[in-house]
Amino acid sequence: MSYGFQRSATGRIVLRVDQVERGLLASVARQVIDLVKPEEQAADSDPLAAQFGWVDGEVGPSDDPAVARLLPDAYSDAADASEFRRFTEHDLRQTKVQHATTVLAEIERSGDKITVGSADSWLGTLNDARIAIGTRIHIAEDNHEELASLPEDDPRAGLFHVYDWLTFLQESLVRCLNPSLYGFSDDDIPVIDD
Repeated sequence: MSYGFQRSATGRIVLRVDQVERGLLASVARQVIDLVKPEEQAADSDPLAAQFGWVDGEVGPSDDPAVARLLPDAYSDAADASEFRRFTEHDLRQTKVQHATTVLAEIERSGDKITVGSADSWLGTLNDARIAIGTRIHIAEDNHEELASLPEDDPRAGLFHVYDWLTFLQESLVRCLNPSLYGFSDDDIPVIDD
């Protein structure tokens, strides 16, 4: 079992995982990529629009609730929200894909000790995965205990456990990056051997 992200004696942030956890993290990163990757531009689209990733016409939120939660409307007015999406959604999706691709590359080049090269990518990917899973299992502040006590044969139980583990990992990474948020000084954070 993982102890979460920790600082090494040389100041690097590392995550020690077993083979199952490593595979699960890689799978989560791949699923984030599949969920948010931008659609291919049509061959006959405006070259300038294609170059910048702009979409022709109106763009609404995704029909997939998880994607709609990951890429919410920026404005309450539908026309303004559509116009904003037209010019920004492609780049937002590309950024999320790049974060998950970076995480996947760090996982794939590592063994049981993953060295974090891009904490921003890890935070973004963990957050995106948590939002997607939380949306799928309808997690809310008032039903956390209910979901935690689901019987193992409930299909949501496994997703809840993954959600809970990703939450733990995200919190441990934030703690490594900014111990003062938790009332600690840098000296209070345990350091592991390299």
